[in-house]
Formats: sequence, C-alpha cells, structure tokens
Amino acid sequence: MEIPADIKPHDGRFVDGKHYFACRVYFEDTDFSGIVYHANYLRYMERARSDMLRQLDMDQNAAFDSGEGVYAVVDLTMKYLSPAKLDDDLVVISTVETLRAASVIIEQKIMRGADQITSASVHAAFLTPAGRPRRQPKAWTKAFASVMDQTDTK
Repeated sequence: MEIPADIKPHDGRFVDGKHYFACRVYFEDTDFSGIVYHANYLRYMERARSDMLRQLDMDQNAAFDSGEGVYAVVDLTMKYLSPAKLDDDLVVISTVETLRAASVIIEQKIMRGADQITSASVHAAFLTPAGRPRRQPKAWTKAFASVMDQTDTK
C-alpha cells in the first residue's frame, strides 16, 4: 500500500520568532479522572522543542554520533495553571529567551485556545557524549540568534 505524499509527521512552524506545535490529548495521556497526568506536559514540551530544533536544521543525532554533543535539560521550572483534559487541542509555544555559549533557555507555554494552561522555563546545556559542557555549534547559535531577532522586533 502506498502512503499519500501529503501524509507527514506533525510539524510545527515558526511565526514571528515563536515556534508553535499542536498536539491533542489522548486517553493514554490522562489519569483515572480524565485530566492530563502532570508528567505528560513535559512530553508535549519536549516534542515541541525537538520539532523546533529540527526546523532550525539542528541534527542532534548527527552531532551526537560524530562526538560533537547533544542538548540535555539541566534545569526546569514549571507552573500548572489549569488542567488539560481528554480530547483537548493544545498548542505549545516555544520562545528562545537566553542564548549562552554552551546553553539555551527556552520559555514554553501550553495553550488551549486562548487559555494558557501551563508555562515552563527550560535550560538546556550542550554536552559532549561524555556529559561535559561544550560550546554549541556556531551554526546552531546563529539559528537560535536569528529566531531571537525575529521575536525582539515584534
């Protein structure tokens, strides 16, 4: 069976320097009360960040395989404002807030329509395969900076 060409993995998109990634709450995401289990918000945000890096042409697999390095979350602050429920359509909005030589801070919020339900500040360090901090690749730093420039002008 041939799969139609327009069927693709879900991709987010950048608008004015912010990355938007849509997702839906499935039964498996909820606890017995029908509310999203708290750890699953982290999964939604991780998927959004992974998609954001992919959109910026940052190939973490290739960087890791070549011995250059990979991002790892080293600090996370999260606020739960309102629960998401089964079948909710959500959008994760990610904004690059701070760019350092060996790390990046990404602010993320999860929206249900116009209502913000969760917010997080994610500090990701660029690490060697042995787990030591290392400067990010220059092309990656430039990609993050270009997104930040778009956000600053809006």
